[in-house]
Amino acid sequence: MAELIKVSAQSRSTAVAGAIAGVMREHGYAEIQAIGASAINQAIKAVTIARGYLEQDGIDLVLVPSFTEVEIEGNERTAVRFAVFRRPATLVAPVNGKVTVTSL
Repeated sequence: MAELIKVSAQSRSTAVAGAIAGVMREHGYAEIQAIGASAINQAIKAVTIARGYLEQDGIDLVLVPSFTEVEIEGNERTAVRFAVFRRPATLVAPVNGKVTVTSL
């Protein structure tokens, strides 16, 4: 299992993108966790940048978001966790905002 990539509001999106790309190359799967709107924004920007880093390797990404509860300094907080997968060949990337699915 790949290690959890934690993203904060202060995280540099290019640095996180490099971490995502490295984990995807090594494991083919990554998990990203962010708490708060600014951190989630940085995480989404990082995934977008990572897609560019991985393009030359023939790897595209799909995200599956979920909520999870985490404890920080004795307080329970809701985090957003993104499971990052390789895009299956049957799912074609969006063109003009529309996603198409092809059958095998």
